[in-house]
Amino acid sequence: MKKTVKTSRTAGYLEKMFRALNEKYFEGQLEEPIITIQSTPRAYGHVTVGKSWRKGQESRHELNIGAGTLDRPIEEVTATLLHECVHLFCLANDIKDVSRAGQYHNKRFKVEAEKRDLSISYDKRIGWSITEPTEGLLDFIIEQAWTDIDMARREWSFVPRGGAGAGSAGTGTLPPTGRTTSNSRKYVCPCCGTSVRATKMVNIMCGDCNEQMVWQQK
Repeated sequence: MKKTVKTSRTAGYLEKMFRALNEKYFEGQLEEPIITIQSTPRAYGHVTVGKSWRKGQESRHELNIGAGTLDRPIEEVTATLLHECVHLFCLANDIKDVSRAGQYHNKRFKVEAEKRDLSISYDKRIGWSITEPTEGLLDFIIEQAWTDIDMARREWSFVPRGGAGAGSAGTGTLPPTGRTTSNSRKYVCPCCGTSVRATKMVNIMCGDCNEQMVWQQK
């Protein structure tokens, strides 16, 4: 993705990602939501239980990605997006996957998520919600050539009135570390800045600059 400060372009990028994930993991059967980028305190994202947006004569669910979390590695953002897609699938198929105002994820959610290249672990506060990409999802991200969004809101600079609101099912409270460990490696061309990801150590050249790409260690 080209570097940008336009949220409209970023939302369009997320829409493109949603469509690809929908085709691969849901046979294109998910109804496309309205994708938003808003602050979600203590959460990476959410979907609304009700169809909170009107589009012409139709109503759509909202799928939100936290504005302060967009600059995580693309595999983590993708895992969050796919996590929310699983919620949409469960809503559409009357699968009760959450409780406690949408914060606690039960084993039904875990089962559906792990069918779709997500690794799910348990947290006593939010249940089976801690989400990481599997090797299968990482391979798909690399095939799609998705790159880091590289922009995010500085949440400490803005404190919204009120909470995230009821009526949404989402990723819930962040895990204690606030960040999961990335399973892929990022390589960057020192000349043009083009980046790629790989699931293992590789020896790779930038074809445009004929330069060795450098592993960006965190």
